[in-house]
Amino acid sequence: MSPSSTASGFDPIAEAAPLSLCARVPHVPADRLVAEMVPPPRFDSVRFATYIPDPQQPSQTEAVRILEGFAGGLGGAHAVGGGKKRARSASLEGRWWETGGRRLFGFGKAPKTPAGPRGVYLDGGYGVGKTHLLASLWHATPAEPALKAFGTFVELTNLVGALGFQKTVHTLSDHRLLCIDEFELDDPGDTVLVSTLLGKLVDAGVALAATSNTLPGKLGEGRFAAADFLREIQGLSAHFRPLRIDGEDYRHRGLPEAPAPFSDEQVTKAAYATSGASLDDFPHLLDHLARVHPSRYGAMTDGVRAVCLTDVRPVPDQSTALRLVVLADRLYDREVPVLASGLPFDQLFSEEMLKGGYRKKYFRAISRLTALARDAKGLVEPA
Repeated sequence: MSPSSTASGFDPIAEAAPLSLCARVPHVPADRLVAEMVPPPRFDSVRFATYIPDPQQPSQTEAVRILEGFAGGLGGAHAVGGGKKRARSASLEGRWWETGGRRLFGFGKAPKTPAGPRGVYLDGGYGVGKTHLLASLWHATPAEPALKAFGTFVELTNLVGALGFQKTVHTLSDHRLLCIDEFELDDPGDTVLVSTLLGKLVDAGVALAATSNTLPGKLGEGRFAAADFLREIQGLSAHFRPLRIDGEDYRHRGLPEAPAPFSDEQVTKAAYATSGASLDDFPHLLDHLARVHPSRYGAMTDGVRAVCLTDVRPVPDQSTALRLVVLADRLYDREVPVLASGLPFDQLFSEEMLKGGYRKKYFRAISRLTALARDAKGLVEPA
């Protein structure tokens, strides 16, 4: 029996106990990390046409226009893959190139890529649809799925950790597009690593697109001595054309307030009544996250149809909070509803955390968990 059900004194209504995230320590092979660099299930079917701009925010309509043009511009000679390696192999044979809207035939090297940023950087608050637009760009880019990569910033750094730097460069250099969601610099190591990696990929002809709540030149601000890494940060910034997207959090636009937490008994009963649900005590889950690498949080939720949590309380420290942010992102990507007892999700993070350097991450987590809590209301039987 789950510790949560024992603590609540609830007698299970089914013989099969719910799953437990705390019992899962998945192993994720490196090849799976590469294969899963595609838009997550929540964004499988999104397209530019399904993005609904807020009429009060013209920057949203403008962003769609610019990104559609950016995707169309990626359909030239490298759309079938290759970067510099393919260009060298074709240097002695006749070939077609696209440049300036014209198709040209000739021998030798392809015309040089126009000077300027090789990427777009979607800057905006949480919930304005940046990930929707980034996934739409991935879908709209005229290249085979194997030649486009999509992942969060954390997933990208985890890929480097799994493959090694040189193999990551080799693996991604043949790609036409690399999309990086939730771009942020949390420490000096990430700054140097990502600056070097993206520089090599741009040199190989890979186009970049990223989303963030922070302008490129402000990355790392409030987290570490960013001024000491100004060269790397400025180098990163030079790869992108910033594209501001204004607006309010669409997840709450015109919707009712987030549901209040349920009782331990209601959450436990729902977990036993819902096929594929997990049931965990929230403090125990936070402890467990410290024993699992964040790159495995997605795999930890494989096959889970709903997450049920008892005794939700404020997170005790920043390291724990940042791990919870990653889990919230993976649950949101996979559209897994979250049913909870205890405190509401807007009380997870202390006032100090919400004013600190990671505040935008915490607000995003609150927004996403609130949306998932709203999705979970139907799991509880009416009183």
